[in-house]
Amino acid sequence: MATPPSLSIDSLLAELAGAEIAQHPVEVHGSLVGLICGGVGRDKSQWFKALLDLINDGQLPPPSLTQLLEELYQDTLARITDADFGFTPMAPEEEEPLSSRVEALSLWVQSFLTGIAMVQPKLNRASKDIKEVINDLAEITQVEFDVVDDPESEAAYIELLEFTRMSALLCYAEFVREPGIKDQDSTLH
Repeated sequence: MATPPSLSIDSLLAELAGAEIAQHPVEVHGSLVGLICGGVGRDKSQWFKALLDLINDGQLPPPSLTQLLEELYQDTLARITDADFGFTPMAPEEEEPLSSRVEALSLWVQSFLTGIAMVQPKLNRASKDIKEVINDLAEITQVEFDVVDDPESEAAYIELLEFTRMSALLCYAEFVREPGIKDQDSTLH
C-alpha cells in the first residue's frame, strides 16, 4: 500500500505550519500511533480529542488539517491492523542526511511514548516484554544526532527503525488486540 501523496512529510509540514502548530509530522504520527497502540477508542471523538491534546493544546485546527489528520488516522490504523499494509514509523526519505533521520526517529519515539502513556493506564502493569520494549524505546530518544554518515551508521539506523516498528506492533498486540481475535477492520486474504 503506497502512502498517499497528501500524507507525505512535506504536505503535513505545510498544513501544520499553516495552522501554526509547531509539531513536526513525525511527532504527529508518533503521537497518533502511540494513541492507537495504547488502545484509544476508534470513534473520532476519542482519538481526535486525544491527538489534539497532544499536538495543539486541545485546540481545533483548520478544516484542511482536520481532514488530513483523519486521513492519517485511517491510513495508520489500516497499516497497523493489517500486516499486508506494511506499517512503519513516518521517517524522512533516504536522501536526507542520516543525522536528520536519526533525529526524526527520536522525535517519533518520544511522541509514541507520550501517546501510549496518555491512553494506557495499565502501562506499568504490562508484560515483562512490553516493559522492556518501552525502556528500550526510551533509550532511543537519547541517541546522538551527530552521527557519521557511513554504511555502519546507516545499518544501525535501519535496525533502530525496524525495532521501533516491531515495538509499536507489539504494543498494539498487547493493549488492543486480544490473542486469537481478528480485528474488526481487517479481512482474511
